[in-house]
Amino acid sequence: MAKHAASYTHQVPALFHSRSRLKIGLVGGSFNPAHEGHIHVALKARRALGLDQIWWLVTPQNPLKSSAGMASLATRLAYARDIASGYPFLRVLAPESALPKNYTYNTLIYIKKTMPLARLVWIMGADNLDQFSRWYRHKGLIRLLPIAVIDRPSYSLRAIASGRWLLGRRYQVGEMRRAITTRHLKLPGWCFIAGKRHAASATEIRQQAQRANA
Repeated sequence: MAKHAASYTHQVPALFHSRSRLKIGLVGGSFNPAHEGHIHVALKARRALGLDQIWWLVTPQNPLKSSAGMASLATRLAYARDIASGYPFLRVLAPESALPKNYTYNTLIYIKKTMPLARLVWIMGADNLDQFSRWYRHKGLIRLLPIAVIDRPSYSLRAIASGRWLLGRRYQVGEMRRAITTRHLKLPGWCFIAGKRHAASATEIRQQAQRANA
């Protein structure tokens, strides 16, 4: 385990009063497990928005998901770092493990305070919009950061429709890219990144593993 920790030291950014001005995309989730679909989202968002880094924020426990079948945080972090190791722009960390409550709203407040100069954008799959209205303080969350929604199979039209009333003003991808760079983006604001989609699902991966072990 010590060997793993040493190998990934460079992938864990310092969050304490960082003066970084990097353009960083934040992707939250259980990563139970991390998979090629997560890589696809990272690559797509980075290219479309001209981001310097993508951070995977691995939550100890999603408040909207059951803990049944949830691998330990240490296991999920280690696997996510293995998957991400071939991509220098990817960082994997778990800031919520040091926070009193693992809500995305609280996490983003924390990151914004510790990285006041960074240009941050929240990245989420289109499927997440189905339950976004149930997120803790979701109306406040959309005023913290711009949001980029990545297309997912069978969710395109539903996501665009939901975004209109959930996420505020919709920007074109090029507009969002320029606004992130200049920090001249009025919130709330979001963009929809279409194109090639990836069907990988952590739920399906776990189910396949269960069938294989049955």
